[in-house]
Amino acid sequence: MRRSVREGIVGFSVIAALVAFAGTMLWLRGERVLSKTWSVTADFQDAGGLAVRSPVTYRGIMVGNVTDIKVTPQAVKVSIEISQDDLQLSLPVKATVASASLLGGDSQVALSSVGPPLKKNAPMPKSQRCKGQVVLCDGATIQGSEAPSIATITNSLQEILEQVKKEQLVPRLVGSTQQFDATLTDIQKLSTQLSVDLARAAPMISNLNEATAQAASASRHINNVVSAFDTPTTITDLKQTVSNARSLTETFDEVGGDVEKLTADPQFMAAVRSVTIGLGQFFNELYPASTSDVAKP
Repeated sequence: MRRSVREGIVGFSVIAALVAFAGTMLWLRGERVLSKTWSVTADFQDAGGLAVRSPVTYRGIMVGNVTDIKVTPQAVKVSIEISQDDLQLSLPVKATVASASLLGGDSQVALSSVGPPLKKNAPMPKSQRCKGQVVLCDGATIQGSEAPSIATITNSLQEILEQVKKEQLVPRLVGSTQQFDATLTDIQKLSTQLSVDLARAAPMISNLNEATAQAASASRHINNVVSAFDTPTTITDLKQTVSNARSLTETFDEVGGDVEKLTADPQFMAAVRSVTIGLGQFFNELYPASTSDVAKP
C-alpha cells in the first residue's frame, strides 16, 4: 500500500514538473496559455511618435497596444497585441500611425478594414481554420502608413514650393499669361476687321439676294412657258389664234383700212373676238397667278 502511494506521488510529481517545464518554455517564448490576446506585425516606413504601450484602436475604440518596435533596413516593424480574441477584421487590413489631432499629441495605431463583410461562419483570428485569406489571423503582417498631420502637410507644401521655384513655374506662368493676352488682342483685332468686311459685303449680299429672286422668278416664267407649250390644247389654241390673226390681216388689207366696213363685217368681228379670247387663254396659261389676280374685281 505504501509502495502504491509512493509511486502515485512520484507520477504526479513528474507530471507537475512536465507541466511546469512546458509553461515556462511557453512563457519564455512569449506565449500565454488560454490567453485571449493575439498579435500581428505592421510594417511602417515612418513610425514617428510610436512607442511601446502606444494604444491601438479600431473604429475609434481601443482594442490593444504596441508591444515592441524594431527598426530594420527595410521598414519599422511594430508588434501589435490585440486584446479581443473575437475581433474579426476582413482583409485587407491597414494600420495607420495617427495623432490625437492634426496639432499633434500622443501617437497611436489605427486599424482599418476595407474588405467585404464577413460571413457568419468566418474563422476567428486564433482558429486553426484561419488561413489568412479572408480574415486577419494571429501572427499576420500588414502594411502600415502615416496619417497626415500639420508637420507632414507643412513638409509637403515646402517640397512643392521648392519644386515650383526650381522649375521656375511662376515666370513661365507669367509668360504664358502675357502670351495669352497678346493672342486675345489679335483675336479682337481680327474680329473688328471681320465686322468691317461683313459691313462692306452687305450690299453685295443684298444684290446677290435680289439677283437670286429675279432668277427664281425667271425660272418660274420659263417653267410656265414650257408647261404651256407642252399642252396639246394650248398649241391647238395658239395655232387657231394665229390663223385668226392672219385672217384679220387679210381682211384689213382687202377693205383698205376702212373701219366702218371692218366693224360692219360680222366675220371680221368674230375673228377679232376669237383672237382676243385665244390670247387671253394663252397668257392665262403662262401666268395663271397674275391673270387670276387681275381677273378679280
